[in-house]
Amino acid sequence: MMSDNSALQGTQSVLRRKPIDNVEDETGRSGLFKSLGLWQLTAIGVGGIIGVGIFTLAGLVANGGPGGTPVGPAVLISFLIAGLASAAAALSYAEFAGMIPRAGSAYTYGYVALGEIIGWFIGWDLLLEYIAIVAVVAIGISGYFTEFMSGIGITVPTWMQGTPDTIEGGVVNLPAVAVCLLVTFILSRGTKTFGRFELIAVGLKILLILGIVGLGFFYVNAENYSPFVPSGFGAVFAGAATVFFAVFGYDAMSTAAEEAKDGKKHMPKAILLSLLIAMVLYVLATLVLTGMQNYKDISPTAGFASAFQFVGLPVVATIISAFAVISILTVMLTFLLGVTRVWFSMSRDGLLPAWFSTTDRSGTPQRVTWIAGIASALLAGVFPIRAVADLTNIGILAAFVVVCVAVIVLRRTRPEVPRTFRLPLMPIVPAFGVLASLFLMLQLHWETWLRFGVWLLIGLAIYFFYGRKHSLMNPDSPRHALLKQQQA
Repeated sequence: MMSDNSALQGTQSVLRRKPIDNVEDETGRSGLFKSLGLWQLTAIGVGGIIGVGIFTLAGLVANGGPGGTPVGPAVLISFLIAGLASAAAALSYAEFAGMIPRAGSAYTYGYVALGEIIGWFIGWDLLLEYIAIVAVVAIGISGYFTEFMSGIGITVPTWMQGTPDTIEGGVVNLPAVAVCLLVTFILSRGTKTFGRFELIAVGLKILLILGIVGLGFFYVNAENYSPFVPSGFGAVFAGAATVFFAVFGYDAMSTAAEEAKDGKKHMPKAILLSLLIAMVLYVLATLVLTGMQNYKDISPTAGFASAFQFVGLPVVATIISAFAVISILTVMLTFLLGVTRVWFSMSRDGLLPAWFSTTDRSGTPQRVTWIAGIASALLAGVFPIRAVADLTNIGILAAFVVVCVAVIVLRRTRPEVPRTFRLPLMPIVPAFGVLASLFLMLQLHWETWLRFGVWLLIGLAIYFFYGRKHSLMNPDSPRHALLKQQQA
């Protein structure tokens, strides 16, 4: 049944809201299988957060990379700033996840609390951002793949190591393309198989990072920490905007809410656990990385591998490169899962064609899985890592703003809805999340804003030409007749 607020808005309004009351009915007929427990959900969250941040972005931001400003050892502060901003949003996500255990994450939360046009924009935004995240992680894997092959005596041809603007003589990042297609295949096998793989791979990843930190600690040289902030705090804040990419995997995990065995109970716990585990590991890893090697010499593509090469442990560097490839796969899997579930949810709501919401016998939306996987492969093959990372960050930060605003609004408009988790210090915490996210967005380059704006304009055109008419919230939608045929 539609809430009074929704009813007053009128069926043709772009601000019509998705009623909370029918969420349980939708999840019961979603076609998605409930197969994920608390620790599998937490593993998906940790898998999405930890990976490219430690193995690639930490070195990239510390060193500055081609044409960038080095942050040096203060990359640790960049991670803490990003983590603090992310924590405020994580608490908002946790409240929503315990209240609305439905596929779609920020798209669904915005639709329910703020209206259809806001939900559409965030959903459309996430389609690009999640695909771009899969791509940027694949680019990060490529650097470690090259290091690993070099460690075992095989030289990867320059033309397939990267794009022309990332390496001289480069043409296409072929390893990145290949790994995108590999994770697409794994995810297409079904959520149950994916959940088991993620749990094992994340366990190995955590052991690997603890091993790296423990061994690297013995090679830390305190002189490498000076100067701690070589380029000023402006660079530290800009670095926080870049590494923010590494601290929001839990939002993609929340898109799997309908596939959780007990979403209302387990989703909030999994969100908070995954962020806590990740931030502890990030702090330890950045301290060791910048202590082992001067920030000017850290590789911007394979930081830890270069650090262990520098201290005379090439065998360890080769092992790290091999396991880094495996562990970063979990990040790609988490975000590829995210984009397919947001896409599926938007299609089920009528905002995109029904063709996209078809699932197979294992409860997997195969069509969107392969479309998203191939799109990420193409993006990974031809774009440099920083451009793609910044593009993903502006979209996710925009989603965080919407979720933090939405949780405040829904507390006021629907206070009676049961919540298995209530974030503390309302509205201070979500308001801080809004301000922190907006601040980090302002640190990004104008070209990133331009690309983001163009993508949103394309989405606006699709919404008014297709989505608004076919939305299930429109009583005259052609999709209603189609649903009746399917249920007959």
